[in-house]
Amino acid sequence: MGYVDFEVPKELVSTIKEGLIVSSETGKVKKGANEVTKAIERGNAKLVIIAQDVSPEEIVIHLPALCKDKNVPYGYFPTKKELGQAIGLNVGTAAVAVINPGNAETLIRDISEKLKSLSGSK
Repeated sequence: MGYVDFEVPKELVSTIKEGLIVSSETGKVKKGANEVTKAIERGNAKLVIIAQDVSPEEIVIHLPALCKDKNVPYGYFPTKKELGQAIGLNVGTAAVAVINPGNAETLIRDISEKLKSLSGSK
């Protein structure tokens, strides 16, 4: 996909999944491209995860640039279905923003640091 600008290692994907599960259960997450875009623009997003199989890609193509612009760490997840499942949905979602990591605060911070180094963000 054209919007995926770096590879997320498999072991980090499972850590991200764990962080999303805990954040969705004990904190607050926003789901879907529109909600995630608003969260980034409002400065509420702590971490953004984008599915790699979004079609058409225009739905999420603006998210990496917006994250860079607002200095929000971001990464990718293999599929919309798995991303939705990680936050307790029965349907897929194109993107997820962690607003409040809840009990996953340390985990989300660690994930954010790793993703920043992968994406080349400071």
